[in-house]
Amino acid sequence: MTISSKSRSLLYPVRSISLPTRLHPNGLKIEDELNRLKSSETSSHSVETIQAGVVGLVELYNSFQELIQCPNTQKDLVQHQNGAFVEEALEGSLELLDLCNNIRNFLCTIKEQVQNLQSALRRKGGDSSIQREIGNYFISRKKMKKEIGKNLRKMKHMENRVGSSLFLDIEQHLSEVTGITISVFKAILVFLSCQDSKIKPRGWSMISKLMITKSASCKNVQFFSDMGSVDIALGDLREEIKNNDAKVDAKVARRRLQTLDDSIKGFEAGLESLYKQLIQARVSFLNVLAL
Repeated sequence: MTISSKSRSLLYPVRSISLPTRLHPNGLKIEDELNRLKSSETSSHSVETIQAGVVGLVELYNSFQELIQCPNTQKDLVQHQNGAFVEEALEGSLELLDLCNNIRNFLCTIKEQVQNLQSALRRKGGDSSIQREIGNYFISRKKMKKEIGKNLRKMKHMENRVGSSLFLDIEQHLSEVTGITISVFKAILVFLSCQDSKIKPRGWSMISKLMITKSASCKNVQFFSDMGSVDIALGDLREEIKNNDAKVDAKVARRRLQTLDDSIKGFEAGLESLYKQLIQARVSFLNVLAL
């Protein structure tokens, strides 16, 4: 996931020099973890890299939470702008929680569809059942694509707010943490929405424009083929059944569904842990506000 120079200036603005929180052990840990996540964005475009990015976010938020809980940090936050920054951080935390929850729901929906398709494919002589489940799958994908587009637009607006009016180093850290979180969320949503280059239904152009960079298009990035390859396999299978083809073979569809199912499982555990960390970070800010 290559980030343009313009986007990078928004996500990772110039560090402020107001307070020396970067000298705090947790501040240094945050910087190290941020650097690892940033480097992984350009090193690979695999599903495994995105899943590792989610795990990296869990570790990043754990370090960030420890920094927030530091007495000196809390004192600075309370005194700075009469706590206005904390209020803004709370608002941002709600947005990230909402996005994380939406992504988890998308994964849950796809997983359920995959399991239904796998069950239908295991039944002998169940062509009508297979056709029905394939139809349900494509209807669900169409609806999901619209929702994914809404979430990508929301993240675009969030990016435009990140990195403005930074005075404290803790603000800088939060800006960078938020920016890299949005980047990872974008990667997951693009993975879930991507189609094989042979299939580009209406609505796809809008999602393409909201993707991270032009270089991360479905035609150029291999890891985006999981969803598209399933679409192609199911589309071909449906046509074979519809035409009463004597050579109907569901092996390809089964194999690609299993690959997609494995990818989804790889995301689920990490996102559950990340969701908990996002909640804990919000609680930490609420505790600061109560001081």
